[in-house]
Amino acid sequence: MNVPKQKKSKTDDGKISFPNLQCWNPDTKIATIAAEVNGGRVSCRIKIDHLVKKFKISPDDPMQSVTTYRVEIEKAARALIDQKSYEDDGSIMIKYTDLKD
Repeated sequence: MNVPKQKKSKTDDGKISFPNLQCWNPDTKIATIAAEVNGGRVSCRIKIDHLVKKFKISPDDPMQSVTTYRVEIEKAARALIDQKSYEDDGSIMIKYTDLKD
């Protein structure tokens, strides 16, 4: 009997996207961008210290730095998600060494 193959749903296609969602926590000094992975949301975090060290930016306007270097941050987040380098809470923590040239 021939059974037609089921298509994967768009929410389970293994693709990673980054909606324009981001926030700043002034207490922890961590910026967060959102990733959509298999229909779920993953918080991708980076400390301001890592942004300052990598991109030589001023810590005075962290979210402007996130906007300016978003492509590089997303690339690092995508690699960590692909490697399944999740924290215990399901988030991704991007470090200086994850931000490749």
